[in-house]
Amino acid sequence: MRNSLSLIAGALLLSATLPTMPLAFAEDDTPTPDNAANPDYTAVKAEVDAGDYQPALAKLMALEKEQPNDPDILNLIGFSLRKTGHPDQALDYYNRALAQKPDHLDANEYLGELYLELKQPAKAAERLAALEKACGDCEEYQELKEKIAQQAAN
Repeated sequence: MRNSLSLIAGALLLSATLPTMPLAFAEDDTPTPDNAANPDYTAVKAEVDAGDYQPALAKLMALEKEQPNDPDILNLIGFSLRKTGHPDQALDYYNRALAQKPDHLDANEYLGELYLELKQPAKAAERLAALEKACGDCEEYQELKEKIAQQAAN
């Protein structure tokens, strides 16, 4: 009984001190902002979704300065650069996004599409495998799989 009370007291003491202890995270302990709640992000994403890549790029670059290394922003920059004919720069931004979040679904899908455009189907297949591991049979996986199959059929 005495040991049980000691364990309970120890657990209570530990739980009381945890909120005041600094928590260690990976190298960057700044939380990634919730882009869904960021009106600047949602506005520029709507521009990208509408195909207005060039005007969106300037806004995305400004957002990236405010929120460096945000994988969602890096991915949208890569996508916009790819769509405006800058595959080398797009490659850099997709890789930067994936360095921050290796299982980023859109960055993996779009990087795979870029590899198909660059006639590198083996690298596209690597992105497909990464998507399968990250999300199984999700929409991004299915879309890239279909595009790989289309290119193989041509």
